[in-house]
Amino acid sequence: MSILRVALDLPLPRLFDYRVAADVVVGREDIGRCVRVPFGRGEKTGIIVDVVAHSQQPVEKLKLAGAIFRELPPLPAEWLALTEFCSRYYQHPLGEVMALALPPYLRRGKLPAARKEKTATRLPAPSAPSVPPALPTLLPEQAQAVATIAAHFGRYAAFLLHGITGSGKTEVYLRLIAETLAQGKQALMLVPEIALTPQLEGRVAARFPAARIVSAHSGLAEAARARGFVAALEGDIDILLGTRLAVFAPMPRLGLIVVDEEHDASFKQQEGLRYSARDVAVWRAHQRQVPIVLGSATPALESFYHATTPGGRYQHVELTRRAVAEAPPTVRCVDTRREKLQDGMSAALLAAIGERLERQEQSLVFLNRRGYAPVLACPACGWVSRCRRCAANKVVHLADKRLRCHHCGLETAIDRHCPTCGNLDIHAFGRGTQRLEENLATRFPSARILRVDRDSANTPAKWRAVLTAIHEGHADILIGTQMLAKGHDFPRLTLVGAVGADAALFAADFRAPERLFSQLMQVGGRSGRASLPGEVLIQTEYPQHPLYQALVAHDYARFAQSQLEERRQAGFPPFTFQAMLRAEARQLDDALEFLKQAAALANAQLPAGISLYDPVPMRMYRVMALERAQLLVESASRPALQGFLPQWVEQLRALRTSRQLRWHLDVDPQEF
Repeated sequence: MSILRVALDLPLPRLFDYRVAADVVVGREDIGRCVRVPFGRGEKTGIIVDVVAHSQQPVEKLKLAGAIFRELPPLPAEWLALTEFCSRYYQHPLGEVMALALPPYLRRGKLPAARKEKTATRLPAPSAPSVPPALPTLLPEQAQAVATIAAHFGRYAAFLLHGITGSGKTEVYLRLIAETLAQGKQALMLVPEIALTPQLEGRVAARFPAARIVSAHSGLAEAARARGFVAALEGDIDILLGTRLAVFAPMPRLGLIVVDEEHDASFKQQEGLRYSARDVAVWRAHQRQVPIVLGSATPALESFYHATTPGGRYQHVELTRRAVAEAPPTVRCVDTRREKLQDGMSAALLAAIGERLERQEQSLVFLNRRGYAPVLACPACGWVSRCRRCAANKVVHLADKRLRCHHCGLETAIDRHCPTCGNLDIHAFGRGTQRLEENLATRFPSARILRVDRDSANTPAKWRAVLTAIHEGHADILIGTQMLAKGHDFPRLTLVGAVGADAALFAADFRAPERLFSQLMQVGGRSGRASLPGEVLIQTEYPQHPLYQALVAHDYARFAQSQLEERRQAGFPPFTFQAMLRAEARQLDDALEFLKQAAALANAQLPAGISLYDPVPMRMYRVMALERAQLLVESASRPALQGFLPQWVEQLRALRTSRQLRWHLDVDPQEF
């Protein structure tokens, strides 16, 4: 008798055995197929990961499996191995990993409507392929980068393509994709945000009009996601573009992986399976023996270390010149220590905006804080608009007259008077993008001002409309958050002004300086990308800070090396490897008590080379009415850490805890 070993979408680190009916023939060719099985009082769809002859349970006690979905090819062995690696490395149940990697339609055992009609029909190429556009002339550095990477086609090699903003990294990607398609192989390209996907898709489609291109991201409708996944599974696509989930798409002819903006924190999932799509992509490239290109103007420090250390894991490929503009933008620090700012902006920045208006050029004022003001407060009694569910303030959103928590989404009307003392004279303190928009509209009444943040561009349609308005010249002054910091070419944008950046210089998170440098270099790189020269003005009270001085000199390497030396001395990644155990409960004491028990279990078996820190409350210790704490585990050896975690996690799962308490393990954490 054949027995199906099935992975189910459950928070349990085990597989489930099911017997099959006597008249049903199953074999190893069914491994990787979805199957409907009884579970509890209902049914679930799982994935067959093995077909065996014997079970540890008596056969008569095994439940009978239901329908096996044979309309599609089974998920290939390499896909199963990929999900098993993620389960093992990130200490997460295999069934949940597989469920995350599948589109919801297929997860429920459904097929998209188009598939039901003609299951065996391949997706069409365009009916009338157009002629590809003339290719731009490559700069010598670009040509060398393409040649270096293409020489490794057919085997594993990892490259860090480190190119300044505007240096033509995308053109290098497109040339490599063309080489991949010419060999009859598929290309996978990951981008960090949904907002970047349509723009990239248009550029790729224009370059490869005869190619079958699919986008994959969580913003797609369920049926569209399922159709794309099925097309990838059947080998009916040539190029897959997507966000982090696309790293799990099955691609039988995979020949190249590209990770654009590889430094971006969006590649790290922050709930459920807390995986890094960049790191999983590197593992997958090694598994499939194909090259992978990690591209960025400001690489993650870990990537830079691996690329510049002798004998490192990555090869370093540099692009040091802009592809169109003659030179990168001039960067200046505006010292605000002795200047009274006008509505949060210096005289130098306001004058520079005025000059651009006279020349009919565009300016971007960058403030990574949406809303009107960070807090509403009473000067009489000290009341502030705190969120009752989070350890954060509700932000003033004047446009829709609401106070909104950016952590849990709680909204209330703006108070007309202080709820504590009744004072009518309450004020909005600080500045967000809405307040900046109001102030600039007053100062430059004839200017066309466009605010770009997650409030003004909260749907794909609105985002497309915003980009169209900018490209067609319907905006003179842009006010934007990090949504505008990367991946966009605006030919008439010649000025970027950064305000409110100093707070990140002294943040408790050791990654904060790296993120600030990346953010400012990326947003500054939006200026002067065509024939017009660009300028970046950074308002700061610390103009001599090494981070700002490295920005002024366009010297990422100097900044990276200083940061790496600080991390070496402090024992931070990439010189150590970390895992963070987090717990949340209604009361902080309950979360801390669980972590103390976890620490006691660890200390009873702690091997040499593993360090365990004390449980502490998280910086944002309360979110959604749950209070949170964390416990850091660290080692200078990744194998040592990975060897310790499985047994510890197994013991943690055996602990009896309150139903209100939840915990998870985050391997290679990015948030502290």
